[in-house]
Parts: sequence; structure tokens; C-alpha cells
Amino acid sequence: MTSTTSRSVVITGANGGIGLATAIELAQHGFDVIGTVRTEAAADTVLDAADRANVRIRTIECDVTDDEQARDAFDRISLLTDGGPWALVNNAGIAQAGAIEDVSGEFAERQLAINLLAPARLMRLALPAMRERGDGRIINISSMSGRVAPPFLGWYSASKYGLEAISDAARREVAAFGIKVVLIEPGSYGTGVWGTAMDQLPDRESSAYRDAYALADRIGEQSASYPAPTPVAQTVRKALTSKHPRARYLVGADAVGAVLLDTVVPTAVSDYAMRLGAGLARAPKPFDRIVDGIVKRVL
Repeated sequence: MTSTTSRSVVITGANGGIGLATAIELAQHGFDVIGTVRTEAAADTVLDAADRANVRIRTIECDVTDDEQARDAFDRISLLTDGGPWALVNNAGIAQAGAIEDVSGEFAERQLAINLLAPARLMRLALPAMRERGDGRIINISSMSGRVAPPFLGWYSASKYGLEAISDAARREVAAFGIKVVLIEPGSYGTGVWGTAMDQLPDRESSAYRDAYALADRIGEQSASYPAPTPVAQTVRKALTSKHPRARYLVGADAVGAVLLDTVVPTAVSDYAMRLGAGLARAPKPFDRIVDGIVKRVL
């Protein structure tokens, strides 16, 4: 196991969901945690949570999609961490819901800018100091949607598939410098991102998928009952403290089930199951309740 004493970790999007849970988890186990946030109000949220947990977390305001802000933030972080952080946790992200044809170019580009290009930007900023030190960790928070592309989350999956690709490439590129790159692939947890995603569905009244979007609304409402992302935070800590971390960690039974459905069973079957779950197909009448129950457990 790797000692956590004085190990500095930068966590992006630290003011809620997985980011905040991870910041608290790591601070409780001796890491020097610096969280990036976009606003002063978000920084206050982090500091209040740290006070309640009786831990110390520092914050830096930064829009990770802005080159200049990101460079300035890492200049400040370098001063706070004796040359640069030991680890970077790329967590900040959004989920853009909607059929591929319904999501505008503007919103598709925003999805990729936040979930894919921003992590790559911060990796470029963090890697030189890690390479000079001959040690470091980069943890990229992906998703089970980085392995499986459900209907109406195609652009989100595209951003996470891309994150998986650059993580795999970077892992192989930087290994000789003592740096490890790890992917965390959570299932459904209570982070707030899914409720926001459903709020951003395209205009359903003019869409060919409006009936299925009604089902998506109900799924968005159910997201409020998803479990807290504590297991994800604990997995990040495991990836940071393990001497030989795995390349990727699936977190959650639904994540494991979705990946198995997509990789083990025939494609036609997995496609049909996902279409059923998204309201794009109906089960044969004699089996509709049975199939519906199976789909809900898997998806």
C-alpha cells in the first residue's frame, strides 16, 4: 500500500456528488486534498462539508474548460503542493440526454468539452511535474456508459468512451515514468447529474421519440433514490493507495450487469433489452411483466 502522508490530490468538480464524496473520503485518510470548483458559492459548499466531517480541504476556483483558467489554477496548485500534485482525479462532468439526432451541435460540443477535452487538458498540466518526480496517479472518472451506450445517452457515452480511449493510451505512454492512469466506471449513484440530464432533454413534442422521453422523465425522477456515491469514493482511495492499481474499476452491481449484458449476450439480445428499458420496444404480452422486471434489474 502507498502511504498517504502529505500526498496531494487535486479533484475537479469537488462541490457535489462523486467529487465531494471523494474529497471527504481522501481527506479522512490523510491525503492533502485540493478541490476545483467553478464559483465561490461552490467553494463554500466544499468547506462547509469539510467542517462537518472535521477534515481539511482547500479549494481553487477554475472552469476546467477554459485554458487560461486551468493554467492559472495549476500555477497556484504548484505553489500549494511543492511543485505539483501527486495525483489528479478528473471528476467534473455533465450528462447530456437525448437521441443522437435531437441533441444540437452546441450541446454535443459542450458535452465533449467538459467530459473529454477538459480531463485531457488537466492531464497535460499535471503530467510534467509527475514525470519529473518519477511518481504520480491520474484517476479518470468514467462511467458504465464508457463501456455501454444506452439509448438517449449517446453523446454522454461518446464522451466517456473517448475518456476511456485517452486513459488507455496515456496509461501505456506514461508507465515508464512511474505514473499510473486508472479508470473508475461507476453505475448509478445519487450525484444529481441524472436529474440535470433529464432537465436538458430536447423538445420532446417535436421529437420522434417523445413517448420514450416520457419514460426517461420517470427514470430521472427515480435518480433521487439512487444510493450515495460512497463506494465510488472508496474505490478512488483504493486506486490511489494500491501499489499496483487495476487499469479500470467497475463500481456497482448495475455497472457489472450492464457490461455483461453488452459483452456476453448476443448483440441483438442486448439491443432489445436496452430498447425495452428505454421505451423503444414492447415485450410480448405474455412475458411483459417478467421482461420488465429483468430489464429494471439490469438497466
